[in-house]
Amino acid sequence: MKLSLGFSPCPNDTFMFDALVNNKFDKGDLSFEVAIHDVEELNGMCLNKALDVSKISYHAYTKVHADYQLLQSGSALGRGVGPLLISKRKIESTEIPNIKIAVPGKNTTAAFLLESAYGKNLEVEHVLFSEIESMVLDGTVDAGVIIHENRFTYKDRGLRLIADLGQYWEEKTGLPIPLGGIVVRRNLPELIKSMMNLYMRKSVEFAFKEPENAHAYVLQYAQELQEEIVEKHIETYVNSYSIHIGKEGKLAVNRMFLELGVLNAYINDDYLFV
Repeated sequence: MKLSLGFSPCPNDTFMFDALVNNKFDKGDLSFEVAIHDVEELNGMCLNKALDVSKISYHAYTKVHADYQLLQSGSALGRGVGPLLISKRKIESTEIPNIKIAVPGKNTTAAFLLESAYGKNLEVEHVLFSEIESMVLDGTVDAGVIIHENRFTYKDRGLRLIADLGQYWEEKTGLPIPLGGIVVRRNLPELIKSMMNLYMRKSVEFAFKEPENAHAYVLQYAQELQEEIVEKHIETYVNSYSIHIGKEGKLAVNRMFLELGVLNAYINDDYLFV
């Protein structure tokens, strides 16, 4: 069976998916038609039910849970990994509602966290994540919410931190921040969904066991080619939650649903997760 599979070109995704898509272990008759896109584009594709399996922002998942379930492996979730609000100048929190902010997509967890911290009545511009640093530097926007590799480069470009939005979430909830996960269509056969759960975990475990094996594939798509930055990116976003989301990770996902008013109580694990 061939499945359409989407993930981003960011090092954490290519690192985790390398073994799965490059046939580094036996998957039987299961194969993939791979689509590599920015996570916000993947969010939109899932909203349109265009992919069988995909990386998705947890914020976007709250809008597609009727059509997709989450795998228990492959998550970008943790502490100290959240989006950062940055600018060229010092900006006080009271100024935030009166400035223009670049955000890496309306369905991203970054967008959710910005609104959670500062309210919904903000002037935002939704752009590709890799454009945000430059937009702040040239004054197109006053501030930007950065994710991915930009977390490790903004200081070198003369930008400064206004707020760590992940830290805001952690202090508010006591839970890790759920950035993104892997979804599979609900209407696929149960056996196929179970296989995807197993193979995603095997792929992540393979990457941890033989990290140098994924090196070429990761660099093929990385925005930043400096190996130190690529390694920091992977170390930051790929962790034990990526192998298995665990009880605490599931609580964090449920808490996001609760914060967004999707449901009024914690959701049964069997509904959310394969």
